Amino acid sequence: MRVLTVNAGSSSLKLRLLHDDEQVAGHDVQRWRGEAEPIRDFFHEHGAQAIGHRVVHGGPKVLGPALLDDRLVDHLAGLTDLAPLHQARALDGIRAAGECAPATPAVACVDTAFHTTLPEAARTYALPKEWNERWTLRRYGFHGLSHAYASRRGAEIAGIAAGRVLSCHLGAGASLAAVRGGRCVDTTMGFTPDEGLVMATRSGSIDPGLLGWLLTSGKVGVDELCTTLQKRSGLAGLSGGSGDLRDVLAARTDCDLDAELAYDVYAHSLLRHAGAMVAAMGGLDLLVFTGGVGEHQPPLRAELAENLGFLGVEVDSERNAATGTDADISTNSAAVRTVVVESREDVEIARQTREVLTRPSP
Repeated sequence: MRVLTVNAGSSSLKLRLLHDDEQVAGHDVQRWRGEAEPIRDFFHEHGAQAIGHRVVHGGPKVLGPALLDDRLVDHLAGLTDLAPLHQARALDGIRAAGECAPATPAVACVDTAFHTTLPEAARTYALPKEWNERWTLRRYGFHGLSHAYASRRGAEIAGIAAGRVLSCHLGAGASLAAVRGGRCVDTTMGFTPDEGLVMATRSGSIDPGLLGWLLTSGKVGVDELCTTLQKRSGLAGLSGGSGDLRDVLAARTDCDLDAELAYDVYAHSLLRHAGAMVAAMGGLDLLVFTGGVGEHQPPLRAELAENLGFLGVEVDSERNAATGTDADISTNSAAVRTVVVESREDVEIARQTREVLTRPSP
C-alpha cells in the first residue's frame, strides 16, 4: 500500500510517500504556515492509496490510530489549546489533504496513543479527584510515534528482545519514555508537551508555586507567562540565543558563561529524568537516542552514557563519534546496549495507517 504521510510541525511540513516501509518520494517545507499548495502538489505528482497524519494530541478518547471523519476532526480541534504549537498545524494538514484528495482514506496517528499504557499511578496527577474527573486531567505524554518506532528499531539494531528500553527523543522538543516489553510505563511530558526535560525554548518542569507567585504578585500576566514558558525559556532563555543546541555548544566553546550554564542545566535535566525513567522500569537493557539532537550530538550521548555507567552503560568513543544513524555505539563488553536510531515517524505513521485500513470489520 502506498501511503502519504503528513507530518506537520510547528513551522515545518514533512511529506513522505512510502510503499510498505520504503520511501518512494519526499518533500520538506521549512517555513510552512498551513497553506494547502505543498500537499496538493505532492499528492497530484505522486498519488497515494491512503494518507496518514501525525497529530500531537488525541485527548482521552483517541486511544490509537483512527479513520478521520468530521466528528474526529472536531474533537482534535477542541484540543488545540493543549498543544498550540503543533495541533493547529496538524489540522491544517488534514484539511488541505481532504480538499485535494477527498476520496482517499485518511488516518489520524496520534502521539498520545503510545502512552495510553501508562499505569494509573504514572498517569495521575495528585490534584483533587473531582478536578481530574471533570476536566480529564492526566499525563498524556507525547512524541509517541517516535518512541514507538525508536524503541522497536533500537532493539532490532542491538539484536536483543524488547526488554527495558529508555527511549530518548531529543530535538527542539524533547522527551523520554520508559518502555518495558514494548509498552510505555512512564514518560516525561504530561498534560501538555511543556512538562519534563529542559528543551530548546520550553522550560520543562517548573515548581508550580513559582508560577503561582509570578501570577498572584503581578509580576507577569497569564498570556506573558504562557508565551515565555513555551517560546522564551529553556536553552534560549538561559543562553540569550536561539535555543539551538548547536549554537549553545559553539558559544560554550568560546567560554560564554551563559551558554555554559544553559548546557549544564540541560544536561542535568536529561540525567535527572533518565534516572527516574530507569527506576520506573526497574532497570535498563537498552538506551536509545533519536531526534535531531540525539542523532547528531555525540558529546551529549557520551556524557549521559558516562553518568549512567553504574547501570552498565558504556559507549565506544570511536563508534559514538563516527556513527550517523541506526548503529550500536556500545563497547563490546557493555551490559546495557546503546544505539542511535534515525527518527522515522513516517514509517510508524504508515504502519499505523495500514493497520487501520486493513483491520477486519467488526
